[in-house]
Amino acid sequence: MVIDQTLVAKITAEILAVMERQDITVNDGIFTTVDQAVAAASTAQKQLAALSIEKRECLIQAMRIAACENAELLAKMAVEESGMGNVDDKILKNKVAAQKTPGTEDLKTDAWSGDHGLTLIEMGPYGVIGAITPTTNPSETVICNGIGMIAAGNAVMFSPHPKAKETSIKTIRLLNEAIIKVGGPANLLTTLADTTIDAANEMMKHPGVNMLVATGGPGVVKAVMSSGKKAIGAGAGNPPAVVDETADIEKAARDIIAGCSFDNNLPCIAEKEVIVVGSIADKLMAYMQKYGAYLISGSQIDELLQVIMTEQEELKAAGCTEKPKKIYGINKDYVGKDARYILAKIGINASAETKVIICETSEDHPFVVEELMMPVLPIVQVKDIDTAIKLAVKVEHGNRHTAIMHSKNVDNLTRLAKAIETTIFVKNAPSFAGIGVGGEGFTTFTIAGPTGEGLTSPRSFTRQRRCVLVDAFSIV
Repeated sequence: MVIDQTLVAKITAEILAVMERQDITVNDGIFTTVDQAVAAASTAQKQLAALSIEKRECLIQAMRIAACENAELLAKMAVEESGMGNVDDKILKNKVAAQKTPGTEDLKTDAWSGDHGLTLIEMGPYGVIGAITPTTNPSETVICNGIGMIAAGNAVMFSPHPKAKETSIKTIRLLNEAIIKVGGPANLLTTLADTTIDAANEMMKHPGVNMLVATGGPGVVKAVMSSGKKAIGAGAGNPPAVVDETADIEKAARDIIAGCSFDNNLPCIAEKEVIVVGSIADKLMAYMQKYGAYLISGSQIDELLQVIMTEQEELKAAGCTEKPKKIYGINKDYVGKDARYILAKIGINASAETKVIICETSEDHPFVVEELMMPVLPIVQVKDIDTAIKLAVKVEHGNRHTAIMHSKNVDNLTRLAKAIETTIFVKNAPSFAGIGVGGEGFTTFTIAGPTGEGLTSPRSFTRQRRCVLVDAFSIV
């Protein structure tokens, strides 16, 4: 369906008037048990199903307004509670989630008519969706999933990450309040006052939950995919940024720093490593420093490794005489921290303009292999574009999430896009353009590479329903 913008303006004006009222009692959607939360969401979903699409869009507009009006509050809460990211970027993420997540206009109807009548394919809701949300994008994911899932006709029980519980609960309360104030059902969004792993597991197994959506790491994605229910999994990425000799080098450097530093590199779409053709590597790194990068080298790289990563020993089979190989995982204490904060841990007092730490490494360095989710950007030099493409595919680890390339050579761009097969491929721009920030297209914070839905929208949370009328309504 296509939404009439004049109607949207009218609805928005009515919503703003209603939302000024203070005499409306609000049920905030926060419960003490999974059974209570699912039951309340189920009741709300049945009430939503009885409403018109026009009224449903009214609820969506109210949610958008509430999210935008509270974008700064939620951003500050998220940074304070999780200790990750920065307020300005989280404000932007909250607003773009509110403004650019599709609504009911995303629900398309297909029709066939002919000698034997009329057949319709429409998008129907699943019912109650169980949504697991991350600590990296807590309010943004609740806003985005909430709008998309309700636009599709569902209710949703959220299971937020415990380290972002209060931010998530506040977001759910605000959205529920907005819905109720414009005449929508209470408890279209629910959660628990105390979020735990056990509660998340109970939610996944609950017979009243019809669909699962997980935005997070590989563990939680595996869990929902093993649940036996319809599941959407948005997992990890390790996006490479490839730069060849035809690129606008200064613009590439500026864009890469902007994308890598966005919310301190928390987004899974953000540049995690740079692979650059050697003939332009020095020039690229010089421009990166111009736009806020701090270059470290030699022993400083080793010192940083010991701070931001944890050393483990690879397990060997019984009887193996080889010396165990050192392997590394990220030190979660530094995920989403400022570059200056991280540099201070190795004795470097960087300027206030510092956004990203850059360093030249080998292709098998832990900084390249692991998804760091912090503003530390390893740079790997290669001899030519063929080597760059091969390495980019390797370090992306088959996540099929996001890749970025800076080039003016269409053939090179095409070759990488075909080889790496990522859900998002950004050309000559910061990575965040891929989710509609400074780029065209809608926004989502649930990018489902593992289960194949790609950039999720309301239609992702629907099931197809066919309605057949035989020997009628064929008027030709």
